[in-house]
Parts: sequence; structure tokens; C-alpha cells
Amino acid sequence: MKTREKMIRLMPRGAIAVALAAAAGTACSAPAPAKPTAATYYLALGDSLSRGVQPSAAGASVETAQGYPDLVYAQLRHSHPALRLVQLGCPEETTETMIHGGICRYPGGSQLAAADAFLHAHRGHVLLITIDIGANDLESCGSQPGLASIASCIGQAPAAATRLAAILASLHAASISGVRIVGMNYYLPELAQWRGGTLGQAIALVSEQLATAYNGLLDRTYTQAGADVADVFSAFSTANWGDPVTVPGIGSLPRNVARICEWTWECAPPPRGPNQHANPAGYRVIASAILKAASLS
Repeated sequence: MKTREKMIRLMPRGAIAVALAAAAGTACSAPAPAKPTAATYYLALGDSLSRGVQPSAAGASVETAQGYPDLVYAQLRHSHPALRLVQLGCPEETTETMIHGGICRYPGGSQLAAADAFLHAHRGHVLLITIDIGANDLESCGSQPGLASIASCIGQAPAAATRLAAILASLHAASISGVRIVGMNYYLPELAQWRGGTLGQAIALVSEQLATAYNGLLDRTYTQAGADVADVFSAFSTANWGDPVTVPGIGSLPRNVARICEWTWECAPPPRGPNQHANPAGYRVIASAILKAASLS
């Protein structure tokens, strides 16, 4: 304070008036408010996995807050505190219903229409889009217990990939250039049939070959569209028939079968099992694959 008074005495009279006026203005004015951080969004699209579906104690498949989008969101908020999670996924959704609707209700008629509308309305404020879609396109085939019905699924895969490409093109058109899109491939619940004797093992082997081809097709579709791929197929060791793992209550299993028993409800006893959805441990594995592909946290 004393130093300031000495400086004022040395100033010309006109300069003193200006200095006092400036000092008064500074003293009476509140500090300039910090600019609010613009909200950013994480948009999660897809099927039941994007809604964290798991079986209830009664065996009903229900949405939970333990899905991979919830886990990815929690991690990203450490570095993006203003981030908001928007989930538009629909249990049982296929690539066809995602485009045309028919399962879940959306203002625009379909999940894709709702996603495009959201992206248009929030251009420049979307940090990440994740999508898992396509498993249900082949689900009706793969769930059948015969090898012939499983083989018939192969013919449906190219059409599903074509629709996925159209979905990705629409998302890119609705958002600004550079928005990160991460698509995921899938684990294979049918591997659990390995425990069912000779026929079950044959079905598991054929299913793995089909899944390898189909997930490769999904990977190429995502990559060609400029999206990153979360390799859930590999994270679940889907093609690894060696390296046996002892699963409590079940015994020694090939690693890929063990992962399905450990990370989904497929090997659980009734009423919760068998259920193909990931359990909390499985959703954590999926979230890790998503975060690795996104490279944002």
C-alpha cells in the first residue's frame, strides 16, 4: 500500500485522476466470470450390449447401468468433465431395423434417424460415437442347434455389411469431419455349446469359423468407412482353442469357451442362464477394447 501511494505522488495531476478512476473501477467490479465449458457428448448406438442388458434374478433380460458405454463414459469424464452420455441403442436391433425402425420407438422412426438428428443438432460438440450392430442379423441362424442352419447364415452376412456401410455413411454425413467413430466386433456365445458333447463341439467349431469370417467382414466395413475397430473378438480369445482354463464349477475348457463362461451369462445356471449377454466382467473387457481403439483417455 505504501509503495502505491508514493507512485501516485510522483504522477502528474491528470494521470492521478485517470489512475484513481481505473482503480475504483477495478475495486467495484466483480471478477469476470469464467466461460462455461461447452458440453460435449458421447453418443452410444447399437443393440442390447449398448444398453448394458443382463439377466435379472428371475432370468429376464433387462437394461442396466453396467454396460460398456457407462464404463467408457466414466473413464472419459476424468479428462472431459463436461462430457454427457447419450444412449440411443435398442435391444434386439439389427442393421435393417436400425435403418428402418420397427423395434424401439424413436421420434424420427428409427435409431439411425434419431442419431442423425442428434448429430445435426450438436455439430462440433460430439467427442465420440460408438456402435455395435450386426450380431442380431445372424442371431436367428446361430441360435439353431443344427449345422445346416448355422451354415445358412453365411449368405446373410454380405447384406448386413452393406447395411452397416450405409449406417456409417449416414453418421458421417450428419456429423462434422473428424468425429471419432468406434465400431466393435463381437464375441461368440455359441462357444458355450462345446460343453454339450460331440454335436455341441461340432456346432461350436463351425460357429467359430462363421464368426471369424463375419467379424472380419465387419472390421473391413468399419475400416473402409474411416471408423476405428474395438477388437472384442480377440479380447474374448474367440479363436483360441488351446491354452485351457479351469473354470470353477465347470472344469477345464479351451480358452475361448472359458472366456464365454467367465465373461457372459451363457454358462450360468437357471434362471439367469443360459443368457448370451455379457456380465459385469465382460462389459469391462468390452469397454477396455473401446477405450483402446478410441485413444481418448
